[in-house]
Amino acid sequence: MKIQRPANLGLILLAFIAFVALGLPDGLLGVGWPSIRASFAQPLDAIGLFLTASVVGYMGSTFLSGMLLARLGVGRMLAISCLLTGVALIGYTLVPAWWMMAALGTLAGMGAGAIDAGLNTYVAAHFSEGLMQWLHASWGVGVTLGPIIMTLGLSNLNTWRFGYLVVGCFQIGLALCFALTRHMWSRHTAAASAEPEIRLTDYKTPMSTTLSQPRVWLSITLFFLYVGGEASLGTWTYSLLTESRGVEPTLAGFFAGSYWFSFTIGRIVAGLIATRLGVHRLVLGGLTGAFLGAALLLWNPSPLANVVAVAIIGLAIAPIFPALMSGTKTRVGDHHAANTIGMQMTATGFGIAVIPSLLGVFARRMSLEIIPICLLVVYAVMIGVYIVAVRVQKPISIASNVEAEHS
Repeated sequence: MKIQRPANLGLILLAFIAFVALGLPDGLLGVGWPSIRASFAQPLDAIGLFLTASVVGYMGSTFLSGMLLARLGVGRMLAISCLLTGVALIGYTLVPAWWMMAALGTLAGMGAGAIDAGLNTYVAAHFSEGLMQWLHASWGVGVTLGPIIMTLGLSNLNTWRFGYLVVGCFQIGLALCFALTRHMWSRHTAAASAEPEIRLTDYKTPMSTTLSQPRVWLSITLFFLYVGGEASLGTWTYSLLTESRGVEPTLAGFFAGSYWFSFTIGRIVAGLIATRLGVHRLVLGGLTGAFLGAALLLWNPSPLANVVAVAIIGLAIAPIFPALMSGTKTRVGDHHAANTIGMQMTATGFGIAVIPSLLGVFARRMSLEIIPICLLVVYAVMIGVYIVAVRVQKPISIASNVEAEHS
């Protein structure tokens, strides 16, 4: 395990601030969407184009992140990525046509993907696992603040552009910080590379072999459904409350913020109790809580029940992603873990693009009230898929041992 040095405190703080900034735009869209689509005269499901464009940019930059890190270095790549994101976000407030905003979404996705991959790679290489958990919790801080910033802009200035302008300027300021500290990142990387490291076993399993394993597809499906459900509630809560349930916009904005707030709290708490409870209990408990929260949101016995339901879901799902990631080797076996992890990350991109967009199509053709029904289905299916994946763990372990003995 790597030891964090006081000399690196500035870099650690900058990494945390960067992940807060990474979460801010994700929190803006859900609250801002009704006003955004009204200003561009777009239908409810037009958000699908925007999400798809953003995910294409995100997946492209994460795929190329290794090459970019090698050529540019960590500090320079983070500076360019933040600048790219900031320019795109400010561009949202200036463009006159919807297709232009969608095109800028690709640019913003590219910047966000490079920041995400660059920081994750750097922290994983040079700091402890505990710091990685807190880093992802700081993303929750950003995505919690996003709805609040957007709500303030809508309620006080009657414009969604305020939120993107504030966050865009913040990103450009962060780009300047990364540019000024780029040599510090390089020096720390060089010093760390001179130290002995414990390396994970590297299995050179052909991708075709991994793709032939049903258990691998179960694992990929879990990530596709999880991230799709997480993004769907964050995207559609505000629209559901304001356009279907008559909740006052300012109050609905804080309701939407409660989702990400409870998500952040849940991830912090999970980091403290994960070792004691274990991966299986965290995942199954989280999915059960999310299912019950979705059921309460569907039932809707009172306005207060909305915020309680949203908060329950946020709290429940918080530990699921890192727990599923930690349990990958157990589900699919040592020899397929590396390939599967890469495909799981790809599945998250598809989940973000497909499931919220599909919910938008359903909401436009039927009603926004279809959203809690779809969420209920997503979490029910996840519970079923996860139980199947857990039940095949023993055969997987045996098969892995046999493969190891014959290799």
